[in-house]
Amino acid sequence: MTLSDRIRVKNVRVLSDNHYTLKTTTFEFRRANGEWQTQHRETYDRGNGATLLPYNLAQRTVVLVRQFRYPAYVNGHDDLLIEAAAGLLDNESPENRIRAEAEEETGYRLGGIKKVFEAFMSPGAVTEKLHFFVAEYQPHMKIGSGGGIADEGEDIEVLEIPIDQALAMIGDGRIADAKTIMLLQYAALNIFR
Repeated sequence: MTLSDRIRVKNVRVLSDNHYTLKTTTFEFRRANGEWQTQHRETYDRGNGATLLPYNLAQRTVVLVRQFRYPAYVNGHDDLLIEAAAGLLDNESPENRIRAEAEEETGYRLGGIKKVFEAFMSPGAVTEKLHFFVAEYQPHMKIGSGGGIADEGEDIEVLEIPIDQALAMIGDGRIADAKTIMLLQYAALNIFR
């Protein structure tokens, strides 16, 4: 039996299709004991994305960005968020999109990038799956100032931080973004050993 054999969708209604799509769905789910249970869920579809952590092994540094995130602000985070560069795929391959995002946000044109894993970021309500990458950077790869695209509302500060400081910033709460924490921990375990 596949998971599809355990779900019967009864009704899907679009609640909002402004910037992304919010739907409410009524479905029946066959529980482990064989009983069918009616459930209601809202799903927010904003597309899939990619994120990348540039690192310099010799300098023991990483490149992150700092920017305003309204949802974090309304949930009590009264500061700019420090994050790994990221963006939605917008019908591009994850590799192509993350190269463009890294250049737009950080100003680095990176050479070889390595995909390290994929993850659903908030699977209880959001459909988004992120593709996670790392790439080594060197000073000569800096081709611009980064900062994002102003017409898209981006006002991004580029940060070059020692890996040990970035890891400490997780512990003291200055880095509170899940994708960034995941990439930094990956780097601590697999790159900066």
